[in-house]
Amino acid sequence: MVDERRPSRFGVPRDSLVSGRPLALGDTDPWSGGSIGSDATCILAPNPGPMTLDGTNTWILGPVDSADVIVVDPGPDDDVHLQRILRHLDQRGARVFATLLTHGHSDHSAAARNWHELTGAPVLALDPLHQFGAEGLGAGDVISVGEVSVRVVATPGHSADSMSFLMNNKILTGDTVLGRGTTVVAWPDGNLQSYLESLSVLTELIDSSGATTLLPGHGPALDEPANVIAAYTAHRHDRLDQVRRAVAAGAQTATEVVAMVYTDIPEAVRPAAELSAQAQLDFLRSR
Repeated sequence: MVDERRPSRFGVPRDSLVSGRPLALGDTDPWSGGSIGSDATCILAPNPGPMTLDGTNTWILGPVDSADVIVVDPGPDDDVHLQRILRHLDQRGARVFATLLTHGHSDHSAAARNWHELTGAPVLALDPLHQFGAEGLGAGDVISVGEVSVRVVATPGHSADSMSFLMNNKILTGDTVLGRGTTVVAWPDGNLQSYLESLSVLTELIDSSGATTLLPGHGPALDEPANVIAAYTAHRHDRLDQVRRAVAAGAQTATEVVAMVYTDIPEAVRPAAELSAQAQLDFLRSR
């Protein structure tokens, strides 16, 4: 197996804290996966936690009667989870045409090698360390089979290799947008300037495509995607204002910023908050 501690060429250890914390968006009820419309089904990985919410969403794209489907994010290297996906596909009589990775963090990608071996289907990713049986994946690529067509959109920021995927009226956002709460900009691999630009890219994509639903890497699907992205953008700028005030009050390090700004977070997510705080400090110092 690939060593999960080994950094990718994009600079982030694959077992990093990767997801998010509360923002007043999304359904607060527990999420267990299931079908969203007629062409997307979520199989929820059994890895719930402070940073992964209810668990990682593995998305199966294609109508229920499709002979071939596209899978997004096989998730953690968990045999029970992979077998659940295979049983679901067997019940549908479907085979995997290709698997796409939204990014290389281990809660989305650790199963990639095993999944490739189980299905024989290529795993496509931006980072070469996560590519199995295929070449890479880049902005503007279109992966099509049967009635399924997926367009790749670069949305770096959460991580350098973060990608989103447009399918019909749905956008799969990985950890760039979560179904509940906000996301971590996982410094040093993550970059706040890139993240804000990616939110603008998603805003334009929603407008040009008429997308009506966001399918995130964690948490429930989100309707009214333009409003979601607007709320995410406002939240980031509000947080930057808080960090500016903390710096003016004497905070110099990410730890000091977190102590002054992130006053209501559980201890378990403090390291992730410090990653985001460092990304915010770097952003402000670059102005």
